[in-house]
Formats: sequence, structure tokens, C-alpha cells
Amino acid sequence: MHRIGYLLTDGFQMLALGTQSVFEFANTVLERPYYTVEQYAMDAGGVRSSMGVTVACKAIGEAERLDTLVVLGVTDPLGNPTPARLVEFLKHADIWRRVAGICTGAFTLAEAGLLDGRRVTTHWAYGRTLQQMHPGASVEEDRIYMVDGPVWTSAGMTAGLDLALALVEKDLGNDVARTVAHKMVMHQRRSGGQTQHSELLQLSPRSDRIQNVLSYARKNLHRAVSVEELAENANLSPRQFSRVFTAETGQSPAKALEGLRLEAARLMIEQSRHPLEIIARETGFRDRRHLREAFVRGFGVAPQSLRREARV
Repeated sequence: MHRIGYLLTDGFQMLALGTQSVFEFANTVLERPYYTVEQYAMDAGGVRSSMGVTVACKAIGEAERLDTLVVLGVTDPLGNPTPARLVEFLKHADIWRRVAGICTGAFTLAEAGLLDGRRVTTHWAYGRTLQQMHPGASVEEDRIYMVDGPVWTSAGMTAGLDLALALVEKDLGNDVARTVAHKMVMHQRRSGGQTQHSELLQLSPRSDRIQNVLSYARKNLHRAVSVEELAENANLSPRQFSRVFTAETGQSPAKALEGLRLEAARLMIEQSRHPLEIIARETGFRDRRHLREAFVRGFGVAPQSLRREARV
């Protein structure tokens, strides 16, 4: 039996508590109770979430025999700091096999000194602040989740589901984790090295016309799509299309196209074993060399380095 304890503080995010469903469905897949999950706080009693829901918790002093402690984040870690008593208690985290911080829960772990010398992540809006406040940690602010020894951290919101699923994969293997993701209707299992933002979400055009053009481009990345073709799809002249596209997305059509190609190639590199030559061809790059040049320009790393990291 693997005991998991969720540590809550006033103002915790309810969505993070929903990650317990991953462990629930793991038990369902196994058809036996492998995981037990309980809520803890500094003192026994009700803890109020950011939206006002109160959850009953046990005292953290009863959590000494946990296998995994999961620390939940709050909406504003700067305006709602971790109580000093709790920070002091967490300094003895070696009594647990591993600890995890979901979203801004990383701030709580950092205050207890548990992130010193480790690679970590948190919600993108607070990554730089976490690094400034705790220079002993190495914050990678655009990652879904990070694993460094016994310390696991995730980005915000739905990234907690990815972290929980990764914990299940670590404990029970890939087949169980994949089945859990399928049962939970998770669109895809994201690797820890994946960026927190999708290219389409970052572009976020205002009009349906440009949104449809981007969807068209994404479906046709395997071939050479020109700006002229996109303009025709939008029923605009190339010059007018470029002006409207840039005004709505903040990027030129050519730059946005390369961003979509890079994102598609990155996902294939992380989630498949296809040779880089095939990935380059399927995502619209001329060849493996062209793919590498675009990767180094866009991500600062070569495709081979990203693949090695994803496999780790």
C-alpha cells in the first residue's frame, strides 16, 4: 500500500485537489487499492479553499509514515505565505520517500529549503519570482513538471494532473499510466520537458477568420504552405492578410508558421521514436539539418538533446 498525503493551507486551489482522481483511477485499473490518499493541514480541522469550499484535514503530525507528500499551491503565494510552523515542520521532509509541489506549492517547499540545489518549476507567472526569492533553486519556468531526485514540482492548474500521472508511471509502469489517462479522457500525456504553452494559445487571434487560417495551417504542416496560400484561405490579398494577421497575433505569418512547425516537431520528438528525418518531413522542414537549425534558433537546444531529456 502506497500512502499519499495532500498538504493543504488556507486558500489552496481546488483544481490541484482534483489530481487525486489519478490515484483513484490507478486503483481502478489495478482492481486493488494500491494507493490511499488523505488530506492534512498544520492542525486538524477544516481548511478553506480559494473558492470557499472547506475540506476536512488531519494534523500533519500524523503524516510521518507517508510515502509521498503532495503540497498544494495557493492563488497568490506572495500575499498568502506559508505559516512559519509548517515551514519548520517541512524541514524534516526526509521522513517521506518523496515530496511534490503542485503549482505554487513549490514556494512552500522552497521556504523549507527543500529546493536548494535542485531543478524545479512552478506556475509560469511566478517562476521568475521563485528564482529571485530562492536563488539556491534552479527554476525552469516553462516546464510542465520537473523531477530532481525525491523532489517533484509542477506548473500550475492542469499540469498537476501530468505530475500525478508521472508519479503513477514511476510506481506502476507505462501501461497503467496510459490506461489511467485514457479513462480520464486526457487528450495526451505530456512529458515533463514540454512547454507550458501551446503555440496556438500564445497566438490567440481575435477573429474567426485568422483562427481558421491557423487551424488550416496546422493541418497542413507536412507540406510547404505559403503565406499566399494562407491569404487565399482567408479571402484576403497577401499584403492585407499579413497586416491583419500581424495585428491580431503580434507575429508575422512566416514566424507563426515556423512556431507551429516547431511545436509539432517537438511533440513528435518527445512522444515517438520516429527518426529525425521523418519528423522533419512530417512537420514541413526541408531536412534534418533545417530542423536542427530551427530548433536551436527557437529552443536553444538541438532535437537530439530534447529527445534524450524526454526519454530520461
